[in-house]
Order: sequence, then structure tokens, then C-alpha cells
Amino acid sequence: MATGSILIVDDEPLNLDALRQVLEPDYQLRFARTGGEALEAAARHCPALILMDIQMPEMDGYRSCLALKANDSTANIPVIFVTSLGDAWDEAKGFECGAVDYIVKPISPPVVRARVKTHLSLVRATQLEQSYHDALYMLGKAGHYNDLDTGMHIWRMAAYARAIAEAVGWSADDCVNLELAAPMHDTGKIGIPEGILRKPGRLSESEWTVMKNHTRIGHDILRMGHSPVFALAAEVALRHHEKWDGSGYPDGLAGEAIPESARIVAVADVFDALMTKRPYKEAWPLAEVIAAVHDGAGAHFEPRLVEAFHSILPRIQDLKALWDARESHASGEAANGG
Repeated sequence: MATGSILIVDDEPLNLDALRQVLEPDYQLRFARTGGEALEAAARHCPALILMDIQMPEMDGYRSCLALKANDSTANIPVIFVTSLGDAWDEAKGFECGAVDYIVKPISPPVVRARVKTHLSLVRATQLEQSYHDALYMLGKAGHYNDLDTGMHIWRMAAYARAIAEAVGWSADDCVNLELAAPMHDTGKIGIPEGILRKPGRLSESEWTVMKNHTRIGHDILRMGHSPVFALAAEVALRHHEKWDGSGYPDGLAGEAIPESARIVAVADVFDALMTKRPYKEAWPLAEVIAAVHDGAGAHFEPRLVEAFHSILPRIQDLKALWDARESHASGEAANGG
């Protein structure tokens, strides 16, 4: 995570001082005189932005920028070249090395301040987006914390849901939002007692009544978010157990009264649940799972979505293989203490 400081790199003290006078009133600054010092300072302080001269001895700005981008700990720090070189060839080379912008010497204080402010705003936006995605990830995991559902289930079914949505004509943005929202469909299980979630046998009628409340609990939690993804997640959480024929819960909605998002997630969720080994069951063979989804058309699932699912079955299988490989890799790293 960037610290918010700016690292200024130049072998000429006068150039360092010029940038210091422009930026010091508003920002925490750090300085380096060589490319090598810049690499060390970037790794140690993790600045939010680097202003770097190109013409430096031993390691010039191009090589320094390439080295920064090759290091995982510094690869995402934006670099602005500050240079007197002005022809297009050098500019193109700078961008190829990973720089995000140029400032031409002799510097103009208003230009420097404007460029720095712009790129720091982009850094903050990127960090905010990452925090947003982290929150989505944690809510998805939280819903299954005490459940017997394990591994990559929620991420696999989200990928399947996106693929089905694409197949029935959803826009690209809406498909992405559904993939982000779908893993939170069981967030409400946070409010279900562990003894019910982990019970190996069939639930009693009273236990089943409690279990069904997870749809409303999840909706009540997720509807407090105001973004399109959280609105979609709240909708899916509430309605993903409704069935096309009206026999589902919590409200027994039928047909198109069920939001399409939830109808899509229902197909993806059941497919992955049947395909996945659990402590209480073995994974079903693919042919049996496909038959079960087909048989559910018109009862559990909307027939149109079942047709769409069958039409993209090769892609669904590719997605399953991809996520199975990720799960296997993650398990291997955990076993090795990684």
C-alpha cells in the first residue's frame, strides 16, 4: 500500500530543489540521486508516486523504471519522467518502460502541481476500488464461514452466472456486476447457528425454518450498500431460492416475478453444488448433473436459462477446469505452508 509520499529522483541538486520548492508545501517528499538509490527508496518507503529524471549516470531513468516494474513490491507505483528530452522517440520509449506521464524541463510549477494531483487522484481511486473488491470478497467468504460449503464454490458459481448472463444478452457491465454480486448470495448465513449449518443429516422442520431466514438476513445486510453491485447482491441474496414454479422461498414467487439475476444464479449455484464433493456427498458425474438441470426446467429453473446453460456447456466446463486448478494450487500452497 502506498504511503502517500512522493519520491523525486534526479542526479542534479538544483533539479531536486526546484521540485522540492513546488511540492513540499503540500506533500511528504523523499529524494534519491541515482537509479539504484531510487530502487532502494521505493522498496523501503513505497511512495504513492515517483518523479524521475531520465538522464542519470550508471542507471538511467528508463532502466530504473523497468526495474521498478519488474519488482512486485514497486510495480504498481506510477512513474512520471521529468526530462528535457522532447522528441517522440524518447516519449514512446518512456511509456514502453512503464511510465504514466512526462513533465518537461524547465519545469512549470502549475503543470507539476496539476500532473501530480491528477496522478495521486488516480492512485487513490485505484486503492478505493481495491478496497471495494476486498469488501466484496470478504462478504462472500463470510457467508460460508461456518458452512460445509468449502473451497472455490462461490467463485466458480459466480463465473458460471456471468457466462449465462452473457449468453442471454446482458450488457458487459451488468455481467461484471453479477459476477461480483453472486458470491454474496449466502451472506445471510452469518446469522444462522453453526449447529444448523454443519448438521450432517436432514434438518428438522423447525431447523429448516431457521435456515430459510438466511435469504432475508442477507438481503437486510446487503441492501445497506448503495452501489449497483450491492443492490444486485441484495436482490440475489433474497431471491436465489425462489423457483420458477413458485415452490421456492422466502415468498413463493413464480416465473418472471423472480428477478432474472436470481434466476441465473439459481442455475449456476445448483450446477456447481451438484458437481462439487462435500463432506456429506460425493460429486455427481457431469452427465447426471446436466440431466438434473435439464429436468429442473419449468420447475426449479426458467426453461430459457436452462437452454442458454446447455448452449454454453463447453465454456462452463472450461471455467470449472480453471477454478479447479486454482483450488488445487491453493490447497498445495496451504499444505506446504505457503
